[in-house]
Amino acid sequence: MHRRQKEMAPWAPALLLCVMVPCVCATKICAFNMQHFGEKKVAKEHILNLIVKIIQRCEISVLQEVQDPKGLALSRLLQSLNKAHKKDTFMAVTSPPLGRKSYTEQYVFIYRSDKVQATQQYKYADDDSDAPDVFAREPYIVRFSVFGKGLRDLVLVPMHTVPENASREIDALYDVFLDIMVRWDAKNILFLGDFNAACSYLSRKKKRTLRLYKDERFHWLIDDSADTTVRGSTNCAYDRIVAYGEQLMTNVQTAGVYNFTKELGLSEIQALEISDHYPVELDLNGQNPLLPSCTLLALSFLVSFISQTWEKTPIY
Repeated sequence: MHRRQKEMAPWAPALLLCVMVPCVCATKICAFNMQHFGEKKVAKEHILNLIVKIIQRCEISVLQEVQDPKGLALSRLLQSLNKAHKKDTFMAVTSPPLGRKSYTEQYVFIYRSDKVQATQQYKYADDDSDAPDVFAREPYIVRFSVFGKGLRDLVLVPMHTVPENASREIDALYDVFLDIMVRWDAKNILFLGDFNAACSYLSRKKKRTLRLYKDERFHWLIDDSADTTVRGSTNCAYDRIVAYGEQLMTNVQTAGVYNFTKELGLSEIQALEISDHYPVELDLNGQNPLLPSCTLLALSFLVSFISQTWEKTPIY
């Protein structure tokens, strides 16, 4: 006895094509003040594992308050990230130690090399006669090439201000912007990090005087009402992301705060072992351009099939 072979529905090939077309996920850019990140912190295995869970979500993580001049803590973090990811894809760009006196910090860019690639970098000159020493930790600027996305070129400018000098340092980021435009004529720029741009360090009235705010080409993506602090006793939008570029803005899907206390099921005490700041982040559009056409194709076949079926159905 032979079984009758079922005919494939006319819309099935289109749906199969859609399944076969790879979906390119969004590119997540994160900025994280890691509060004295160094050898002591990564020596605690449970803290290191939690940090890996936080950072591996991002294609690029811009870390601040890194105190690791020997690079040992960063090396261990990269090893753990690549072990968790089972591929040697996470790499890093590190600034020199930055600071006016004995206390210094580094900016670190951890990125997935299968998704993005660092192409250029430089430290902003903040000590010449034309640009007086405004920044305690001057920006270390890195340019990235983004693979397979609508947005192919992106410049990241990290900033960790001194709280008491926050308004002056944030305003001076406009001079950094002008310098970047002279050097690279960049079309897409993100300023991101712990600006200390809230509460007693930057009032909303003072914020409205900043050149980076008054110029309508710049978009503040983290709202004043956001809370980027881990402690329940504080509610301040210290950490910010500011975007420049029409193409960049058309590719922004979402922006917000990653509350790892809630997402990882931690107590406040456990979360504070990681940092007293939450990361801020944004997702850039990563939709495959074939998907809309593929979806329309599948729908057209489906409509045609339903129409043909309806015509063949007897009416009683």
